[in-house]
Amino acid sequence: MLDALMVSLLVTTDLPPDTDLAEFGQLVADAVQTLQHGEVTYPGFLRGAAFWLDRPAPPSDDGLPLPVTEELRFAALLGYLSASSPSGSAKETAADAGRAITAAVAARYGDLGSPPAVMAIRSEDVRERTPASAVLVRTTDAVPELATAATRVYV
Repeated sequence: MLDALMVSLLVTTDLPPDTDLAEFGQLVADAVQTLQHGEVTYPGFLRGAAFWLDRPAPPSDDGLPLPVTEELRFAALLGYLSASSPSGSAKETAADAGRAITAAVAARYGDLGSPPAVMAIRSEDVRERTPASAVLVRTTDAVPELATAATRVYV
């Protein structure tokens, strides 16, 4: 049996206005599949939900959507990270996840002006603050024991 450390995470970042929210969520979930702490790599699994924190542009007076602007949109992901962390610390595991997520977002979307914010939060915040309209995501091809641990907490 694999020892799993559970960390509740909040990820926030600006994204291009035409970003597919499900794609962003999956990018974040897959970014934590292999985490690194110093020279040691270890597996991770994230089960969470992505959503927009800002409101979409209102429709025009004729009911049609307005053309896409160049302004960035603010997105978030709340979820549970299950990891076989060598540090054994939620703070260090969140920092390791932050580095992996920042690299993945930068590789996919380029320089957005600032890196994503990734922080450990209370598990109650994940349950209470995830909107019903959020897009559910989970790490693909994860270590089964980590996926089971994260799923138990999420439900």
